[in-house]
Amino acid sequence: MENLLTISGSPHVHANESVKKIMYSVIYAMIPAMLVSLYFFGLDAVRVIAVSVVACVVVEYLIQKYLIKGDLTINDGSAIVTGVLLAFNVPSNLPTWIIIVGAIVSIGIAKMAFGGLGKNPFNPALVGRVFLLISFPVQMTSWPVPIPKFPMGLTDAVTGPTPLGILKEGLSTGNKTVSELMALPEMPSYINELIGFQGGSMGEISAIALILGAIFMLVRKVITWHIPLAYLGSAAAFAAIMWMVDPTYYANPLFHLVTGGLMLGVFFMATDMVSSPMSAKGMIVYGIGCGVITMVIRYWGGYPEGVSFAILIMNAFAPVINRGFKPTRFGQLKKIKA
Repeated sequence: MENLLTISGSPHVHANESVKKIMYSVIYAMIPAMLVSLYFFGLDAVRVIAVSVVACVVVEYLIQKYLIKGDLTINDGSAIVTGVLLAFNVPSNLPTWIIIVGAIVSIGIAKMAFGGLGKNPFNPALVGRVFLLISFPVQMTSWPVPIPKFPMGLTDAVTGPTPLGILKEGLSTGNKTVSELMALPEMPSYINELIGFQGGSMGEISAIALILGAIFMLVRKVITWHIPLAYLGSAAAFAAIMWMVDPTYYANPLFHLVTGGLMLGVFFMATDMVSSPMSAKGMIVYGIGCGVITMVIRYWGGYPEGVSFAILIMNAFAPVINRGFKPTRFGQLKKIKA
């Protein structure tokens, strides 16, 4: 009678994965983008990442310890991931106190207010980023010019526009075409945009670094191809259609793919397991929605960038998408049409 069997419902699936392993795999995948930010922004990048991560971990600890009074989960790595992503979504010259405010909003409101990891409907880092953008628009749109730091030092006071900002501002005046704006000295080349020589948030400036991290996550099966391909494909298709309609007013698809926060959003935030759909078909619909909304905001919205807003909007639709694209239950036979 001592060795009683424990009976549980099927399916009996065991895996060597855990929340901690998945989260730390994401952290490892972000290392290339971290190194690029250190290369271009020096000690300011260290400050922003350190403050953001520490603030996120401390806020989560205090809420769980004194408010929720449940099991501490700061060791699972999710607060660190949120801290790094929040740092990636802000300028490297952002004041320390504003970073802490962003961490409080990301963890306290967007995550812990809903019950913690696995229960938050929206990506916490994006909620923090959008809150800061709306609350502190001047500080959140002051982009230090990326200059290699050898040895690492504080970021120069020189700031400049992002490629999307240059395009948006130039087209709004109606004096220049896209080709003329692309030829401006302050507009980086595609190679420079891939490497990181472009203005923008700290973690979004290098498309190559983000792609390397994405490959690592795909190989480790932390993410699947469905959302990234649907997101990139729909954004590129939308941009291609508009470009063919009027190439003097709309930039080509490649420009939109390698500038702004598209790569960061596609691979590291839209793919968040908690706030994205569960089924493969649902992921594709979700990714297409993200891509279309991103381009609509970029073309006709008040902000030159639309990635954060697009992902948060589709986060809200994720439960509906899950209901509309339910996978076949284990052991359930599919209906055969007569």
